[in-house]
Amino acid sequence: MATINAINTAIDLTVHIFDRFNEYQQAVPAQEYDAVRSYLLSVFGTTAQANNFTTTMFRIAAASGIPVMQLLQSIQGLSGPQVTLVFAYYLNTFQSRATMIGMQATVIPNYYAAHNVKQ
Repeated sequence: MATINAINTAIDLTVHIFDRFNEYQQAVPAQEYDAVRSYLLSVFGTTAQANNFTTTMFRIAAASGIPVMQLLQSIQGLSGPQVTLVFAYYLNTFQSRATMIGMQATVIPNYYAAHNVKQ
């Protein structure tokens, strides 16, 4: 008698992530992908944002060597803007094109604009 919930070990249980903007692809475990995506969907509310941030989270995990479930645990309880800030910090460590340009450069104000600021 067959069981419905039995896992077929002959089937590949991975998900392939493709990101055209950053030219990034990775094979990840399906269970981890579903856990991360469902949490980010509850934080952001739209499918597009959840998909983008899920890809970003797996990219951060691959680049930093931190397990993705540990990263997920560290952002639980944060709001959407706070998660965005945490991701920007990690992405700036390996210079992603998706992060803010000039974050690691010294900001030098324009002399004339700075001169007109009243204190």
